[in-house]
Amino acid sequence: MCGIVAAAAERDVVPILLSGLRALEYRGYDSAGLSVYHDGNLSRARTVGKVRELEARLETQPVSGQTGIAHTRWATHGAPSEANAHPHQSVESIGVVHNGIIENHVALREELKGLGYRFDSETDTEVIAHLVHHYASKGLNLRLSVMAAIERLHGAFAIAVISRDEPGHVIGARRGSPLVVGMGIGENFLGSDVQALIKVTNQFRYLDEGDLVEITRTSVQVYDASGQAVERRVQTSELSADAVERGEYRHYMLKEIFEQPRAVADTLEGRIANGRILPNIFGVNSDALLDRVRHVQIIACGTSYHAGLVARYWLEGLAGIPCSIEVASEYRYRQAVVPADSLFLAISQSGETADTMAALRQGKQRGYLGSFAICNVPESSLVRESDLVLMTRAGPEIGVASTKAFTTQLTALALLVLEIARRRGLAEDRYSKLVNELASLPRRITEALEQAPRIAELAERFVHKHHTLFLGRGANYPVALEGALKLKEISYIHAEAYPAGELKHGPLALVDEDMPVIAVAPNNQLLEKLKSNLEEVRARGGELFVVADDDVEIDSDGVRGAVIKLNSGGNMIAPAVFTVPLQLLAYHVAVLRGTDVDQPRNLAKSVTVE
Repeated sequence: MCGIVAAAAERDVVPILLSGLRALEYRGYDSAGLSVYHDGNLSRARTVGKVRELEARLETQPVSGQTGIAHTRWATHGAPSEANAHPHQSVESIGVVHNGIIENHVALREELKGLGYRFDSETDTEVIAHLVHHYASKGLNLRLSVMAAIERLHGAFAIAVISRDEPGHVIGARRGSPLVVGMGIGENFLGSDVQALIKVTNQFRYLDEGDLVEITRTSVQVYDASGQAVERRVQTSELSADAVERGEYRHYMLKEIFEQPRAVADTLEGRIANGRILPNIFGVNSDALLDRVRHVQIIACGTSYHAGLVARYWLEGLAGIPCSIEVASEYRYRQAVVPADSLFLAISQSGETADTMAALRQGKQRGYLGSFAICNVPESSLVRESDLVLMTRAGPEIGVASTKAFTTQLTALALLVLEIARRRGLAEDRYSKLVNELASLPRRITEALEQAPRIAELAERFVHKHHTLFLGRGANYPVALEGALKLKEISYIHAEAYPAGELKHGPLALVDEDMPVIAVAPNNQLLEKLKSNLEEVRARGGELFVVADDDVEIDSDGVRGAVIKLNSGGNMIAPAVFTVPLQLLAYHVAVLRGTDVDQPRNLAKSVTVE
C-alpha cells in the first residue's frame, strides 16, 4: 500500500521524489504528496489520485528544494482526500510521511488537542507530526524529538520526518514496516524498498527493526532501538533499475518464482505485528461490513480460482461460515441465489479479467453486503469498482503463468480469513499462532526454493511424458490443481488433478508405468488417508513423486519415483509452500521441452475479453 521516498541532496530533490513514487505505484494507493524545504519554509503539494495528478499540480505550482519527503497513501484512517493525503505538518514546521497504523492515535489525538494542537485531517499520521513538534518545542533537536515521539506510538510504522528548523536533515524510523537507506555521492535517500531508489543508487543500508536513522547529503547515522549509534552494513543491490527486466534469470517466470519470498513479505508489510492483524488494513469502512459477514461468495478465474478454493477450506474451518466459490464465466450466466449477509469476494491478478468484472457488476445488483477485491494492479477496474480492496503487492508479473500472484493471493486471503475468524470468535491463542505462522511464510518459501537444483534433475524424467496426474487432499487439493495447470500451461503436457480419495472412482484406470503421479503430502489429519491412496498408485506400477513435510515417513523402497521433503511451516501456510516445487517442476520441464516459457501458445497474461 503506502510508499515513502525521502532525499537530502545538493540538487533539487523533487524529480527524485517523483521518480521514487512512480516506482512504488505497484503497492496501491489513492493519493500522493511531497514536501520540500526551500528558502526557510516547507513547501507542500498533495493530490487525490495518482502520481500523474501530483506531477500535473507541480507543473502549474512548482516547488523545489534540496531536502524533501514524499508519499503514496492508501486510505485507512479517513477517506481519500487532499486533507488526508501525506505529508502531514505541524505548525508548518514539521513534515511527516508514514506507512503503517498507529493503534493509539485516538488517545494521542485527545492529549494533543488538550495541548492546543489543531487537527486538519482524519488520519492517525497527523498525531506523529504534532508529537514531534511538541518535543521539539521543549528544546530537543529533530532526532531526539522523533525518538521521543515514537516511544509513544503503538502499532507498526515506518516514517520520514523533516523540519523547517533543521534544513538538510531527514529522520527515518521503522517498527514493523521496512525502510531502507540509499547512499549516493553528495546525496542520501530513504525509501520503502529498494525499487523506489534504484534509479539513483545501488548502495543500500537495510534498517533493523526499531532502528532510527538521520541522513544529510553527506552523512548517514543509524541508531538502534535503545538510542545507541550503530553501523548497518552497506549492500550493493542487484535489482535492475527497470523492475520488469529479467536480470540474471533466463526467463521472467523463473525470476518471479524466486521473487516470491519478497513479494509475500511485501504483502504482509504493515499488516501484522505481535501476533495480530493490524486494524483498518482492509479500508476505512471495513469494520461495519466484516462484522456482518455470514457467507462468502468467491469469484475468480484460473490460478486465482485455485487460490479461492484454498480460502474456502480456511473460511469454513476457521471462521465457521459457509463459502461458495465459482468460476466467473459460469457465475455470470446463471441466476445465483444470494444467501443473507453475503460478501462478494473477487480475486484477480490483473484486475481487468472480463468474466470477473462482469460477475462483479452483476453481483452489485444481487443484494450482497458489499464487494471485496484481492488484486495486484492498483489502477485496475476491479480495484476502482470494489467497495473494499486488499492489494497483493506482488509487483510486475510478466510471465503468463502466474506464480508470485498465486502465493501473494493466498497471503492476502489468509489475512482476510483470520480477520473474519477473529470477529467470529476464533480463540485468541489459536489466532495469534496462525498470524505468527503466516509471518513465517517468506522464510518457508525461501527454504522451498533451495530444492530447485534437485527439481531440475527430476524434470528430466518428465520430458517425454504425455500425461501427468496430480493428487492432493483438503486444502492441498487446490495445490494439485495449480500444479497441473502450471505444467499444462507451459510444457503442453496434458495434466489433471484429483482429490486423492477419488482415485478409485475413475483416474486409477489411467495409472501405469508411463503415467507419472505427483502427490502433495503435508503432515496433517489427512496424511494416513493420503498414504493409502499412494499405495494404490504403487500397486499399479505408477511412477510416484511426492512433495512431503520433512517429518512425514514415506516408504520409497523399491518404488519408482522420488520424495521431496520440505518444512511446510504449518497447515495454514502449507498450500503456499508446497506450490513452489510444483512451479519449479513445470518451469524446468518446459525449458527441457523447448517451449516458450513466458509466452505459451494461445494464452495471454490478462484475459480482458470473454
